[in-house]
Amino acid sequence: MKIMLLTAATGGGHLRAAAAVEQYIRENTSYEVKTVDTLKAIGKFLDKTVCDSYLFMAKKTPTLFGRLYKQTNKENLFSGLVPKLSGLFSNLLLRTIGEYDPDVVITTHPFAAEMVSDLKEDGLVEAPLICVITDYGVHRAYICDCVDAYVVASDDMVPELTAFGVPKEKIYPFGIPVHGVFFDHVDQDEMLRQLDLDPALPTLLFMAGSFGVSNIIKLYRELEATDVPMQIIVITGRNEKLYEAFEKEIGQGSRIPTKLVYFTDEVEKYMHAADLLVTKPGGLTVSEALACNLPMAVFDAIPGQEEDNANFLKTHDMCVRLGKGGDFAQEISALLRERQRLQEMRKNCQEFDKSQSIPNMLALIQELLAKAPRREEEP
Repeated sequence: MKIMLLTAATGGGHLRAAAAVEQYIRENTSYEVKTVDTLKAIGKFLDKTVCDSYLFMAKKTPTLFGRLYKQTNKENLFSGLVPKLSGLFSNLLLRTIGEYDPDVVITTHPFAAEMVSDLKEDGLVEAPLICVITDYGVHRAYICDCVDAYVVASDDMVPELTAFGVPKEKIYPFGIPVHGVFFDHVDQDEMLRQLDLDPALPTLLFMAGSFGVSNIIKLYRELEATDVPMQIIVITGRNEKLYEAFEKEIGQGSRIPTKLVYFTDEVEKYMHAADLLVTKPGGLTVSEALACNLPMAVFDAIPGQEEDNANFLKTHDMCVRLGKGGDFAQEISALLRERQRLQEMRKNCQEFDKSQSIPNMLALIQELLAKAPRREEEP
């Protein structure tokens, strides 16, 4: 069997979800699998325009981004924008799909889902189409006529999708796919020792790469001013300015033991070591933390999908939300003092078990193929 994964780089979450599925398939099955960046396959100009526009709006004009997100999620002139644009480009994707000739197509991005749906509607693609929604809320952009199955983050999303007209039998709340290492059972104390940290101290993890330098340094100083014992891990990603700012801050002396990490492809180790994660609520970061049973303090959510993700976590008591006007240090300190409260949040994360998301998806593929018309062999 040949599986094609279609994704796009408007935010890293779509790519990480596809990568998790591909790795599982390669390591656990004999199936062929190929991942394609949809926008890059169509052309460099479209890829750069769409990705750069998304990043600029999300970082520089988040309020405007939120308004557009909400407008395009309503039944109005804006709501037809994505299908119209995708329809214009879908034929440019056909060659890429045709050359691989997959038995099934899995998309982790709404543009890709819309394009393949358009091709299926025109009879140019026959393979079953599975659409993976990589956030904890539904946006109209994902809704396509010829999607055979939706894989979603949670049961909460079933009524949201049916409200958009998706038949309930097409919706599978398997969970957002993440790499298996996040589900590993790890001894927290031993992991802390491996990272040269103290198992006796509460551990706070900052996933700080997308935060502004001045904002996160300010929050760090506020924590330093408290008297609550703690240790902090700061992962800056490839944000060099932030890394250098923290290096300088720590070098000036700090009462809080701090481990500073630049880019790492072993995020799971730090999540398994932590008691609380401070992060922006991106869909994949949230899913990876939940897989590690790690409660969160979500901060600076972009209006739109990150707002949906934060609301989901808060509803199920798996996070606290830190408002810009609130007392950040006081809220974090209170959580670190209240170990029972943190344990309750961790238990809620543990009960939200989506460890079988990818195996369930592979079983779903078999079901869809069994129902699909048999493909005629080439002479």
